Amino acid sequence: MRAVVQRVTHASVSVDDDVIGRTGPGLLLLVCAMQGDTESNAEKLAGKIGRLRIFRDDAGKTNLSALDAGAGALVISQFTLAADTSRGNRPGFSAAAAPDIAEALYLSVAKHLENMGIPTQTGRFGAEMQVDLTNDGPMTIWLDV
Repeated sequence: MRAVVQRVTHASVSVDDDVIGRTGPGLLLLVCAMQGDTESNAEKLAGKIGRLRIFRDDAGKTNLSALDAGAGALVISQFTLAADTSRGNRPGFSAAAAPDIAEALYLSVAKHLENMGIPTQTGRFGAEMQVDLTNDGPMTIWLDV
Protein backbone atom coordinates (compact mmCIF):
# COMPACT_ATOMS: atom_id res chain seq x y z
CA MET A 1 0.00 0.00 0.00
CA ARG A 2 1.04 3.55 -0.58
CA ALA A 3 0.20 6.70 1.34
CA VAL A 4 0.99 10.38 1.41
CA VAL A 5 0.94 11.54 5.02
CA GLN A 6 0.48 15.25 5.67
CA ARG A 7 0.58 16.88 9.08
CA VAL A 8 -2.19 19.48 9.01
CA THR A 9 -3.66 22.19 11.19
CA HIS A 10 -7.02 21.24 9.69
CA ALA A 11 -8.42 19.30 6.74
CA SER A 12 -11.84 18.53 5.36
CA VAL A 13 -13.34 16.62 2.46
CA SER A 14 -16.55 17.51 0.65
CA VAL A 15 -18.81 15.80 -1.86
CA ASP A 16 -21.32 17.97 -3.70
CA ASP A 17 -20.52 20.90 -1.37
CA ASP A 18 -21.33 18.83 1.75
CA VAL A 19 -18.47 18.29 4.21
CA ILE A 20 -18.39 14.55 4.89
CA GLY A 21 -15.16 14.29 6.90
CA ARG A 22 -12.72 16.51 8.76
CA THR A 23 -9.91 16.68 11.26
CA GLY A 24 -8.47 19.43 13.37
CA PRO A 25 -4.75 19.32 14.10
CA GLY A 26 -3.67 15.91 12.86
CA LEU A 27 -3.10 13.96 9.69
CA LEU A 28 -4.49 14.04 6.19
CA LEU A 29 -3.82 10.64 4.62
CA LEU A 30 -4.07 9.93 0.90
CA VAL A 31 -4.16 6.12 0.66
CA CYS A 32 -3.75 3.86 -2.37
CA ALA A 33 -4.12 0.09 -2.43
CA MET A 34 -1.85 -1.49 -5.02
CA GLN A 35 -2.22 -4.80 -6.84
CA GLY A 36 -1.25 -7.64 -4.52
CA ASP A 37 -1.94 -5.71 -1.31
CA THR A 38 -3.68 -7.56 1.52
CA GLU A 39 -5.19 -6.86 4.92
CA SER A 40 -1.69 -7.32 6.35
CA ASN A 41 -0.49 -4.35 4.29
CA ALA A 42 -3.38 -2.21 5.55
CA GLU A 43 -2.62 -3.08 9.17
CA LYS A 44 1.11 -2.42 8.69
CA LEU A 45 0.46 0.92 7.00
CA ALA A 46 -1.91 2.08 9.75
CA GLY A 47 0.58 1.03 12.42
CA LYS A 48 3.40 2.90 10.74
CA ILE A 49 1.29 6.03 10.33
CA GLY A 50 0.00 5.95 13.89
CA ARG A 51 3.52 5.68 15.30
CA LEU A 52 5.28 8.15 12.97
CA ARG A 53 6.95 10.75 15.17
CA ILE A 54 6.10 13.87 13.17
CA PHE A 55 4.39 16.06 15.78
CA ARG A 56 6.24 18.63 17.86
CA ASP A 57 6.91 18.12 21.55
CA ASP A 58 7.14 20.96 24.09
CA ALA A 59 10.70 21.66 22.93
CA GLY A 60 9.57 22.02 19.30
CA LYS A 61 11.20 18.76 18.16
CA THR A 62 9.30 16.19 16.10
CA ASN A 63 9.26 13.52 18.79
CA LEU A 64 5.54 12.78 19.09
CA SER A 65 3.32 10.38 17.17
CA ALA A 66 -0.33 11.05 16.36
CA LEU A 67 -1.17 8.92 19.39
CA ASP A 68 1.14 10.93 21.66
CA ALA A 69 -0.17 14.25 20.32
CA GLY A 70 -3.85 13.30 20.52
CA ALA A 71 -4.16 14.03 16.80
CA GLY A 72 -6.98 12.96 14.50
CA ALA A 73 -6.85 11.61 10.96
CA LEU A 74 -8.76 12.17 7.76
CA VAL A 75 -8.30 9.25 5.35
CA ILE A 76 -8.95 9.75 1.63
CA SER A 77 -8.78 7.01 -1.01
CA GLN A 78 -6.39 8.13 -3.77
CA PHE A 79 -5.89 5.57 -6.56
CA THR A 80 -3.90 8.13 -8.56
CA LEU A 81 -0.91 7.46 -6.27
CA ALA A 82 -0.47 4.32 -8.40
CA ALA A 83 0.18 6.46 -11.49
CA ASP A 84 2.73 5.18 -13.99
CA THR A 85 4.10 8.09 -16.00
CA SER A 86 6.97 6.22 -17.66
CA ARG A 87 5.31 6.13 -21.10
CA GLY A 88 4.15 9.39 -22.57
CA ASN A 89 2.15 12.06 -20.84
CA ARG A 90 -1.01 10.19 -19.89
CA PRO A 91 -0.67 8.39 -16.53
CA GLY A 92 -1.62 4.73 -16.35
CA PHE A 93 -3.20 3.28 -13.23
CA SER A 94 -2.94 -0.47 -13.84
CA ALA A 95 -0.84 -0.93 -10.68
CA ALA A 96 -3.79 0.12 -8.51
CA ALA A 97 -5.84 -2.60 -6.84
CA ALA A 98 -9.27 -3.44 -8.25
CA PRO A 99 -11.97 -1.13 -6.83
CA ASP A 100 -13.62 -3.70 -4.54
CA ILE A 101 -10.27 -4.68 -3.00
CA ALA A 102 -9.06 -1.08 -2.84
CA GLU A 103 -12.17 0.09 -1.00
CA ALA A 104 -11.93 -2.68 1.60
CA LEU A 105 -8.23 -1.99 2.23
CA TYR A 106 -8.66 1.79 2.43
CA LEU A 107 -11.46 1.37 4.97
CA SER A 108 -9.32 -1.14 6.84
CA VAL A 109 -6.54 1.44 7.24
CA ALA A 110 -9.09 3.85 8.72
CA LYS A 111 -10.46 1.14 11.03
CA HIS A 112 -6.98 0.21 12.28
CA LEU A 113 -6.18 3.87 13.03
CA GLU A 114 -9.45 4.22 14.92
CA ASN A 115 -8.72 1.01 16.85
CA MET A 116 -5.32 2.45 17.81
CA GLY A 117 -7.14 5.35 19.47
CA ILE A 118 -6.76 7.94 16.70
CA PRO A 119 -10.08 9.68 15.94
CA THR A 120 -10.56 8.96 12.23
CA GLN A 121 -12.91 10.14 9.51
CA THR A 122 -12.94 9.24 5.83
CA GLY A 123 -13.87 10.51 2.42
CA ARG A 124 -16.22 8.58 0.13
CA PHE A 125 -14.64 5.87 -2.01
CA GLY A 126 -15.06 6.49 -5.73
CA ALA A 127 -16.67 9.90 -5.30
CA GLU A 128 -15.53 13.15 -6.85
CA MET A 129 -14.21 14.87 -3.72
CA GLN A 130 -12.84 18.28 -2.86
CA VAL A 131 -10.14 18.24 -0.18
CA ASP A 132 -9.27 21.38 1.76
CA LEU A 133 -6.23 21.44 4.01
CA THR A 134 -3.56 23.52 5.62
CA ASN A 135 -0.30 21.58 5.68
CA ASP A 136 1.57 22.22 8.92
CA GLY A 137 5.29 22.66 8.53
CA PRO A 138 4.94 21.68 5.75
CA MET A 139 5.34 18.07 6.78
CA THR A 140 4.58 15.59 3.97
CA ILE A 141 5.85 12.00 3.89
CA TRP A 142 5.47 9.27 1.25
CA LEU A 143 5.09 5.72 2.60
CA ASP A 144 5.16 2.37 0.80
CA VAL A 145 4.49 -0.83 2.76
